[in-house]
Amino acid sequence: MLQPRLLARFRPLIANCLSSPLRSYATVTHTPITSVPTPTAAPYRRERNVVLRTYKPRTPGIRHLKRPINDHLWKGKPHRPLTFPKIGHGKGGRNATGRITVRHHGGGHRRRIRMVDYMRKEPGEQLVERIEYDPNRSAHLALLSHKQTGTKSYIVAAEGMRAGDVVTSYMSGIPKALLDSMGGTIDPGMLAAKTAFRGNCLPLHLIPLGTQVYNVGSAPTRGGVFCRSAGTYAVVVARGEGKNWRFVSVRLQSGEVRMVSKDACATIGVASNPHHHFRQLGKAGRSRWLNIRPTVRGLAMNAADHPHGGGRGKSKGNVHPVSPWGTPAKSGYKTRPKRNINKWVVHQRERNQGKRRRGNA
Repeated sequence: MLQPRLLARFRPLIANCLSSPLRSYATVTHTPITSVPTPTAAPYRRERNVVLRTYKPRTPGIRHLKRPINDHLWKGKPHRPLTFPKIGHGKGGRNATGRITVRHHGGGHRRRIRMVDYMRKEPGEQLVERIEYDPNRSAHLALLSHKQTGTKSYIVAAEGMRAGDVVTSYMSGIPKALLDSMGGTIDPGMLAAKTAFRGNCLPLHLIPLGTQVYNVGSAPTRGGVFCRSAGTYAVVVARGEGKNWRFVSVRLQSGEVRMVSKDACATIGVASNPHHHFRQLGKAGRSRWLNIRPTVRGLAMNAADHPHGGGRGKSKGNVHPVSPWGTPAKSGYKTRPKRNINKWVVHQRERNQGKRRRGNA
């Protein structure tokens, strides 16, 4: 029993505790969206201070579940005319004859394939109607509507792209109005200031050096083939010199510097959903929903199923690490550069070098 003077002091605190609603154990803990900073540059893909949505462990399946916060995504179904169902052997990793060519695939929720426009040949301004989740890729998609024709198309969305944005493709050439504003000739600095915006698609030779791009093509007649996964981007590092230069060097996400055609397409920005690789599925069933079957170690198989299988106890049977088909899995068998050099040519080269040394001596 509290004394009267103590009861008077703590009476407001007790009233607030009794009036506030009690939160049950099954509530979801939401992280406010306002705490997610809008990146001005490409996010560093190895950063660990990311904001993910976690849940109270009311069931074992959501105890370890973590998801990126993407509350801006469209809650409805996709644009039906731009989709078709994914059915047949390909859903289970089979080829045309029914043999398993891709292991660990099968089952999963039914999907519809979105027809994505990787070329972006149609000129003119396009309005971003919404940003959608795509079950067939890690990045998000943007549904575009052409302002003049009204045609709709899907593209891989850029990070920071939202509904209401306006994007343009310059793959069919520079518009006459834009060319006239530059005095009838292409001024690289002014052109970059008017065209190098997030979501715009340009030929690589019109993009300034050091720009981050994604959905990069390899040839003028192909769409984007590089940097289409979530959070990936390439950097334009060099152009050719002279009148007959044909290639542009880009640094890909792997660090490789690759020469691609100067007329190939590229989209300004970074592919959307950069925190995709920080997610945790939480349970095995969620992996099965994604069409992923279990991966079994070769050591746990029978001798007829894998070179590492069989035997008594935990042993590989005195076999070096190999794949299920016998290919060496370690020691640089696939990664070491090949030395396909004619030994006779090497011998003659060394012999001539020795003769020159003896002659000079």
